[in-house]
Amino acid sequence: MNLQRFHGMSPALATPFTATEALDLDRLDVLIDGYLSCGVHGISVAGSQGEFFALDEAEHIALLERCVEAVDGRVPVVAGCGRSNLTETRRVLAAAEKIGIDMAMLITPYFAQPSQTELAAHFVGLAGETRLPVVLYNNPPRTSVNVAPQTLVSVMDAAQNVVGIKDSAGDMTQSIEYLVSTNRRAMLFSGRDTLTLSMVLSGGHGAVSPACNVFPRLLVRLYGTAVSGDLAEAQRISDLLAPLRAAWVLGSFPVVIKEAMTMAGRSAGPARAPISPLGAEARAKLKSVVEAIMPEEEALAS
Repeated sequence: MNLQRFHGMSPALATPFTATEALDLDRLDVLIDGYLSCGVHGISVAGSQGEFFALDEAEHIALLERCVEAVDGRVPVVAGCGRSNLTETRRVLAAAEKIGIDMAMLITPYFAQPSQTELAAHFVGLAGETRLPVVLYNNPPRTSVNVAPQTLVSVMDAAQNVVGIKDSAGDMTQSIEYLVSTNRRAMLFSGRDTLTLSMVLSGGHGAVSPACNVFPRLLVRLYGTAVSGDLAEAQRISDLLAPLRAAWVLGSFPVVIKEAMTMAGRSAGPARAPISPLGAEARAKLKSVVEAIMPEEEALAS
């Protein structure tokens, strides 16, 4: 496994839908080409921002296939392979390997709340069914299941192709414990934009970033300045982007990022029902956030 390929900023790609909420694979091609032209280091598909939970199994696999075709080897593709049940997860994981995905991302089970022992067994079992490198996906605000640092240690000890974790928990103490506790140093990817800079400076490998859907050039610059030691500029960009994360309270996940994408000229269409579009007042507030950041994004394109 050449793990050096996996670093930097990858958009947590929003799955595009038409106005009637059909999967829009042609629009996916446009979005991916746009992100690659902005210098992103990878593409992450079928995660939470990608509404994997709203896709049926056939759509999920079709999305992975089209993503690999559109990227065409230019950057690594990390694919969320989790489903609401183990049988479908196994099938999607097998399909991901066959399709040519570069790394599998496995979210914790959700609704069911397994113990840490059960969680470790779940991940070790799935990792044993694929030759792909695997990152775990910890998102307890959405799943109500947290991956304890010692669980990551146990999984990485038992499954050599498990290489790290994407962490959206929002707990920097736990994130650092992931890094320092494992016998093989874990790869760590931020899933929360306001903590991305802190994770990178603590030894993390980058981010699977919702904000990168809207402002890819700024996220790429944030990473570049952080790793090159221009910490003042990295901090300035992180602070500039923070209001976008704060704006998530304006609507139900994941509609805020999708509407911000439209405002930024990168439309991925609506979120699937039951999530509704923003109301007029919320949309106006979000527009002011996007418009305050947009000049900096546009300046990087010149």
